[in-house]
Amino acid sequence: MERMESMEPISALYTTDYPEIHPEESCRSAGSPLGSPSAPSYNEDLMHKTILVGDSGVGKTSLLVQFDQGKFIPGSFSATVGIGFTNKEVTVDNVKVKLQIWDTAGQERFRSVTHAYYRDAQALLLLYDITSKTSFDNIRAWLTEIHEYAQRDIVIMLLGNKADMAGERAIRRVEGENLAREYCVPFMETSAKTGVNVEMAFISVAKELKRRSVRRPDELTFQIHQYVEAEEPKLTCCSYF
Repeated sequence: MERMESMEPISALYTTDYPEIHPEESCRSAGSPLGSPSAPSYNEDLMHKTILVGDSGVGKTSLLVQFDQGKFIPGSFSATVGIGFTNKEVTVDNVKVKLQIWDTAGQERFRSVTHAYYRDAQALLLLYDITSKTSFDNIRAWLTEIHEYAQRDIVIMLLGNKADMAGERAIRRVEGENLAREYCVPFMETSAKTGVNVEMAFISVAKELKRRSVRRPDELTFQIHQYVEAEEPKLTCCSYF
């Protein structure tokens, strides 16, 4: 397994309004007014830059491999060096949405490299490891960096990864939910190993990116919350959560 170097496609290596801190109710949208004119058609040629961030070891690369290839490769990844990316096309509402997904290094010495990729990113998945209190405690610092360097209209989702390791859980699900509510971002727990909620996370982001690209001026924002809350229980029912 080779390490990822800056600007290398991941696939070759492993064969906007920034949400301010608001009360919970301000995260939700009342939807489009009745009788509004039809939204413009979506341009399927658009490429949406999406980045994965979080502490080293939280499973960013494994999450991306699971989404891209549908499999988990145990013990195959050393710490990501620099930046790597892969392109992925998903179907949302019968149209193709193209994501260019960048996997970033979580180590402090690569943080300045990561900052440069915030600036033109349209979506960001912020991960912590549910078995690591440190990775969860560092989420506030990551959000501060995102607020400083990213576009104000970036789509953000908070993910508690390694949900398959419930027996070693250090962070309760409700803690993740409360932190996400504080920062007004959607949240779910994922498992890069079993694939639980992995596709759902990326599809949710793609759906929001598509919606924003054709949003009418009078349409309220950030409907991703309702979509996640409606869909996630269908996937996690009777599982280990």
